[in-house]
Amino acid sequence: MGRKVKCIFLSFLSAWLLVARESEQISGDDGGWSSGNHSLTDEGPCNIDVKHHTSLTYSQFLEQYAYTKPVILRGITDNTRFRFLCSKYNLLREYSENTVRLSTANTHSYRKVDVPFDEFVKFLLRPQSVDTLGSETLYFFGDNNFTEWHALFDEYDAPPYKIPHTSPAYSFGIAGPGTGVPFHWHGPGYSEVIYGRKRWFLYPPDEEPEFHPNHTTLTWVREFYPSLGIHQRPLECTIRPGEVLYFPDRWWHATLNLDTSVFISTFLG
Repeated sequence: MGRKVKCIFLSFLSAWLLVARESEQISGDDGGWSSGNHSLTDEGPCNIDVKHHTSLTYSQFLEQYAYTKPVILRGITDNTRFRFLCSKYNLLREYSENTVRLSTANTHSYRKVDVPFDEFVKFLLRPQSVDTLGSETLYFFGDNNFTEWHALFDEYDAPPYKIPHTSPAYSFGIAGPGTGVPFHWHGPGYSEVIYGRKRWFLYPPDEEPEFHPNHTTLTWVREFYPSLGIHQRPLECTIRPGEVLYFPDRWWHATLNLDTSVFISTFLG
């Protein structure tokens, strides 16, 4: 009887230690994805409307934002479970041998490179250097294998405000501080940060920003952004976990990850 009780106790202790280890990976709000002292501190201003879901109905969203301008939505979904699954420990445990497709971080993302997820995290997930060209920067976002990652995506609670006559498609990504994608445009969509912070820059469809398609967003922010006049400045804001940014159809946008960030976009095509 004593041996049986001891076995039960050891089994319970082992399970408790596993839960404690997993919980440790998501403590401190970084999920184990800490950037150390490489995080960027300049969040910039925020001149985009921020709405709590309780103060914006679906009909108001369609009337005021869906076709006209970006908006940041707070508390619109609860992705606590998805966030837990996206900790560094959990993703490496489940997907370390999966192949991920990386794209160059220039406007047209010409080059694609396939690597094991474990290799990407250990060797390629690093801070961006300001003098590195977009064509030399490999970025994990989009091109996800939905067969291998579907169990993770099934746990994601997408924003409920839909655009009529569109259907959602997910793009999941992880990127180091200082990385991002330069200005480009496509259809409407949502972007949510799971860990880290992401700074957004947006211009209306008829106001194409001046940028070099092979320069990174970090280079644009450091070298070009300071010279912009007050009427040339973009709409911009830094979003954090629990916030979802919506951007309308054909709006120019660029992003800059201020920390090692885990994020997911819902494209409405």
